[in-house]
Amino acid sequence: MQTTKKQLRARFEQRRSARSARVRQQAALDLAAWVAAAPFRLEYDVTVAAYVPFGTEPGSTAILDALGDRGVIVLLPVVGEGAPRRMNWVRYDGPDSLVEGRWGLSEPTGEQLGEDAIEAASLILVPAYAVDATGTRLGRGAGYYDRTLPGATAPIVAVVYDDEVLDDALPADEHDVRVGWVLTPEGGFRELGR
Repeated sequence: MQTTKKQLRARFEQRRSARSARVRQQAALDLAAWVAAAPFRLEYDVTVAAYVPFGTEPGSTAILDALGDRGVIVLLPVVGEGAPRRMNWVRYDGPDSLVEGRWGLSEPTGEQLGEDAIEAASLILVPAYAVDATGTRLGRGAGYYDRTLPGATAPIVAVVYDDEVLDDALPADEHDVRVGWVLTPEGGFRELGR
């Protein structure tokens, strides 16, 4: 019997929840530190589409601030009301610019730049529960990123814990958008398929 995406999400969520606050905090600091060693140009005239980690997701606003300290423009998603669709984007202006949005997600205040603002990004960081060697990403299941990312030309990087980069194939649907890179606390940026 094949494991379903829902079962896998529950399994990974349970594993993440078992990590201590100290381990999660160190992972967030490690992820932010990798910004300085990124294999991508991250300087004053670059735009990065990112997100604010939620719940047990690895990371924190430290990675956003590390990007901002380099002069990078950081765009964050805003999830609209109603059925899942493409996300809108707002410029990140520090942790004080965040408010609680839909489902308790931290979202930026400020001018909404539209769904197409992601096209300005030179790099896209996305959340995931796990990623396999082919770039199949297991997300939360609502499909917001799979609706937002088709046609993206920037490298897409899934941010996960090191033990969430899998050799075994994850289940995939035709509409799932694959990622080309992962960022992990211990391993840093790694291109998949290499």
